[in-house]
Amino acid sequence: MNALFDADRSLLPWWFLVAILTAIVLAIAYAFVGTIVVGIFFYYAMRPINRRIRRFTSARRFAAVTTLVLVLLPIIVFLSYTLFVGLESLNMALSEGIRQALQPYVDLTRWLEEPQTLVTITEQLQRSAPLQGILTASIDVLVAVTNALVHVGLIVAIVYYLLRDGARIEAWFREEVGPDSAAYAYASAVDTDLETVYFGNVIALVMITLGAIVWYHGYNMIAPPHLQVPVPMLLGLLTGIASIIPIIVGKLVYLPITGYLVLLAIRASPVQLWYPALFGIVSLVVLDLIPQSFIQPYIAGRKLHVGLTIFAYVFGGLFFGWYGLFLGPIILVFALQAIRLVITDLLHGGPVTPRPTAARDLGSDPALEADE
Repeated sequence: MNALFDADRSLLPWWFLVAILTAIVLAIAYAFVGTIVVGIFFYYAMRPINRRIRRFTSARRFAAVTTLVLVLLPIIVFLSYTLFVGLESLNMALSEGIRQALQPYVDLTRWLEEPQTLVTITEQLQRSAPLQGILTASIDVLVAVTNALVHVGLIVAIVYYLLRDGARIEAWFREEVGPDSAAYAYASAVDTDLETVYFGNVIALVMITLGAIVWYHGYNMIAPPHLQVPVPMLLGLLTGIASIIPIIVGKLVYLPITGYLVLLAIRASPVQLWYPALFGIVSLVVLDLIPQSFIQPYIAGRKLHVGLTIFAYVFGGLFFGWYGLFLGPIILVFALQAIRLVITDLLHGGPVTPRPTAARDLGSDPALEADE
């Protein structure tokens, strides 16, 4: 670096400008790290689908939009169904007293017959503490929903542009550093591993979701009405989402359901405890043991150590928070490929070569031009 500056000191202002801009970009990225990491997750999860679509069209924009539609439509249907179930449950939970308290303010017929009530509505709201609380909570919910929609929009934009321009970015980087350089070898290996982990987890998630939905509905077919699983479709979807963490799988959903069924069986008749016992045992086998023993190790961990992947999810979530579930695997892949390609060469005094020198059985090999 000193030699570079000594060669041409006129470059110092430009390096200073680059350093300032880099710091600003990193600060902005840190402020939106959760959004960016989730966008990267969905990009790698969708990229194999996008590549298959690109076989039938050369239009990158069309392929990116088609990929987003194919993936987002099920998510939108799930969110709409969840919202519908939530609103229906809220409607059933509202007591008659709350309904009566809200009636004077939502009675449109009264407003039309007595227009002066529109003038006094503000004063009535000011004197009604419960309605003030409802109004405050509604504003908070509106702000939260708006903020969430902004972040969802940013995630969709990140995924779209990465799907559309990812190949261009890869070609630019390949040209800048060289197709057989250590930098390109490291980047290509990291890129392949991230796709393996994230796309594999999505496939496992879909399989566990389908298994949970089928089992919950199947259980309801043999269980008496008072011991059935409520909203099996929604709970099956939630079970699949919970399975994104390998060590958790569906425990966050099927264990509380089992406890709920046990309480119902005790209240009805202890003889019927075999129903929740059956539900818990089958859920343990179908939604937990089989995925952890066969599905997830085969799909998500074909090239990465399963134990390391589990630690990445768990420690990432514990250390960084919710987005650590997506950031943990990224850190794992970067660290693992650094061990394979960089650290050993550095310890031996260099130079860093594009060939793995350690942990050769873990992770993906670099995509080098000489190997093609």
